[in-house]
Amino acid sequence: MWEESRFHRCGSRSHSRCLKLCQNESDALLQWIWDFIYAEHHVLLMSPHISVCAAFSTHLIFSAPFMLLDVFSPYVGWLHKYRICREVVGLHQWFRCATRILWKYVVGVLPLTALFLSVRRTHFPERAPSCFHAFRECVSCMLIFDTLFFFCHYTIHKTPWLYHNVHHIHHQNRDTFALAAQDSSISELLSLQTLAFISAMLVGCHPFSEILFHLVNTWLAVEDHCGYDFPWSLHRLLPCFGGAPYHLAHHQHFKGNFAPYFRHWDYIFGTSLPISVNERGHR
Repeated sequence: MWEESRFHRCGSRSHSRCLKLCQNESDALLQWIWDFIYAEHHVLLMSPHISVCAAFSTHLIFSAPFMLLDVFSPYVGWLHKYRICREVVGLHQWFRCATRILWKYVVGVLPLTALFLSVRRTHFPERAPSCFHAFRECVSCMLIFDTLFFFCHYTIHKTPWLYHNVHHIHHQNRDTFALAAQDSSISELLSLQTLAFISAMLVGCHPFSEILFHLVNTWLAVEDHCGYDFPWSLHRLLPCFGGAPYHLAHHQHFKGNFAPYFRHWDYIFGTSLPISVNERGHR
């Protein structure tokens, strides 16, 4: 009995050491990435062009796989069962959409980013956050952004003047596609950027966590608008997320499903829309 107890204690210690070793290796990886960013942090603080180019490029890169799916889906039969939009978006529509977004970044997002960097004093510590710390701060930013977005989105839809002057352009895409996540009016695009900045400021997170939040925010917006419902989509792995079918219902019916990420606010306020058979795709 004593030997068995000793064996379990030793096993527990070994397991703890393995977990600690894995955590240290993950934290070391974050530190390695952060060292590259920290070496250029003065340039990042002084040049809004780099931040804006990075944001626009990230949106294009995240959207590119879905553009390829749209190009090949008419010729690949098995893709049809995962497609939830009726219309396949052509390359010319992708190109026009990218041009519109680029123009709005130049005339709207760039000046806002320059103003934000001139006002905000960001502290860049030499040490990267731990994996757990970065994860916690990123999720906190997502929860705050989700809340702010829901109430702003709900208000815009309930106010005809705001809807027609701010949000109407985004709803011209009834059949969503990935790049259209940022195909909005300049005022709406600036509002979304402001909500993201406010969310990060309220959390007071490490700059690395803030970068991670902006990357996750961009990816989730792309996935919400992609028009595909794959088994590995985030909303299938985590049911608390809405995902592409959930957001497509909003574009099809012009109401309900106002939250960008999670479902809880729509459930609380009774604005959750059921997903129809056509929007469920292969379900």
